[in-house]
Amino acid sequence: MTKHSDYMHWAKTQSRARFNLATSGVGPFPLRELPFDARELEINGEAPYGYPPLQGAIAAKCGVSVDHVVAAAGASGANHLAMATLLEPGDEVLIERPSYELLVSTAQYVGAAVKRFARREENGYAVEIAEVRRAMTPRTKLIVLTNLHNPTSVLTPEPVLRQLGALARESGARVLVDEVYLDAVYENTPRTAALLGPEFIVTNSLTKVYGLSGLRCGWIVAEPELARRMWRLNDLFGVIAAHPADLLSVAAFHALSKIRERARQVVEADRAALSEFLAAESHVAAAHADFGTTAFLRVVNGNAETLLQCLRQEYETTVVPGRFFEMPNHFRIGMGVNSEMFAEGLRRIRMALAS
Repeated sequence: MTKHSDYMHWAKTQSRARFNLATSGVGPFPLRELPFDARELEINGEAPYGYPPLQGAIAAKCGVSVDHVVAAAGASGANHLAMATLLEPGDEVLIERPSYELLVSTAQYVGAAVKRFARREENGYAVEIAEVRRAMTPRTKLIVLTNLHNPTSVLTPEPVLRQLGALARESGARVLVDEVYLDAVYENTPRTAALLGPEFIVTNSLTKVYGLSGLRCGWIVAEPELARRMWRLNDLFGVIAAHPADLLSVAAFHALSKIRERARQVVEADRAALSEFLAAESHVAAAHADFGTTAFLRVVNGNAETLLQCLRQEYETTVVPGRFFEMPNHFRIGMGVNSEMFAEGLRRIRMALAS
């Protein structure tokens, strides 16, 4: 049984550098810009199963009633709580590859038998229904994917999600969609997969797209009976949330569009710089994605680990090693923090590739 995350240990101890392209979300939103009077903060408050104003704000954003909403400690806490509720030891869970490492390690921690379905670079990392069907067995209880895809930022459109839902219904399984990056689709943002049917469970938070990681405002959207089970299980984990964080999260929901737009300018500038870099650089390649704060690059000729060591030691630059996504000749870069830093980081990657 896995009882740790190698990726999170690396992220906390080795990812920082002068030019940090190992980020996964936008830069932090300043507390002083939240529409909130600090004199209204209270240490304690009534929130037996969720703080009602926050439950209402999440429900309104997702287009569901409050009995579908379960508050959680960030998207990672939401994924853990969802999997712990849905899976018993030995249950089979089918997870995309490449995948965010914490999804795999969390499933292993709760005792699930983890199987994989491939999202192939040559097919633009799209979810292929035939591939999922081939990987499923009568024991499959849960299908897990990210949308936007982590690490590539590829969008899975609603028709494909509907096909996944139909596949799950046929076998009595459910579909867990981590949508923590979905709001980085700034125009015509897709609606949450939670609206596609009771077999869907969705997790999300105010972290990656909004720069509010410190609030630990995450949530699960599930059909009401399942949501009640999740609340009861969470009695063993979190008991109640930090009330000041709940109050600040409600304030954030009141200004969510403004907060998202603040980061959008940086994300779009960085994506434009990345497009120019990829067009001019023959030593790396990446599948096209129109959205998102991450990109997944493959080293065309050479060894990615050697490149990453060179970047860190000689160019003061970090990116996320592809080994954490089970693809060691790739690396992930993050956008949306600081465009000047990002552009200089790309320049240093180009210098390292040339050397």
